[in-house]
Amino acid sequence: MTLLSEFPSRADELRDRLQRVRERIAAADRPAGTAEPHLIVVTKYFPASDVGILAGLGVRDVGENKDQEAAAKAAELAQLGLNWHFIGQLQSNKAKSVVRYAASVHSVDRLSLVAALGKAMAAEQQRRGGEGLPARPDLHCFLQVDLRADPARAADPGRGGALPADLPRLAEAVAGTPGLVLSGLMAVAPLDGDAGEAFAHLGKLSEQLQADHPGARSISAGMSSDLEAAAAHGATHLRIGSDVLGPRPQVR
Repeated sequence: MTLLSEFPSRADELRDRLQRVRERIAAADRPAGTAEPHLIVVTKYFPASDVGILAGLGVRDVGENKDQEAAAKAAELAQLGLNWHFIGQLQSNKAKSVVRYAASVHSVDRLSLVAALGKAMAAEQQRRGGEGLPARPDLHCFLQVDLRADPARAADPGRGGALPADLPRLAEAVAGTPGLVLSGLMAVAPLDGDAGEAFAHLGKLSEQLQADHPGARSISAGMSSDLEAAAAHGATHLRIGSDVLGPRPQVR
């Protein structure tokens, strides 16, 4: 007979998984003189209770892909003072909702979204002022860049991410919009390519961006399967989901 007490609790499971990921990050090679990357735990499809457990384990940065889910969790856990990172493709009509809770958006990939976020930030500051609330901090924006080769982009145009050639104009738009801060670049390694090569390319694009925008030093790259490759090529933010939380729950 197996007793219920013999099964690890969810808190124990998350603690052990989180510790293993933290050890991987600490052991990963990174460019000389750079700080250890920030861990963003991606909690999409997992309950707010898991986020609460992670907060108790020292996690401060949480990533979400869908506005409806993110907004609900952020409201429920507002007292924890977490930094919410929106990392999924963002529709312009969701900008007004996202700026109510997100510290950063990692998926800025078009001029229309920059305009929507700027407008939403102005409206949010006006709302807060009218309600006697303190102004919110500027919204940190990462430009999402598509690192796939042209044929792959043509086969799947809806994946998201700006072309490398479009980054200068997009960066100027963010930098010139009140309420927005240009933080740097974000990318996902192509599924059919070498992650190290992809992140090396991303690092070069980051250097080019910093030539015109010295403060845009952040690189959001790397997930559970390729965090070491991302860290080796200068990632400052790692977006880790399954290795911390386990297999994604079935979505019905």
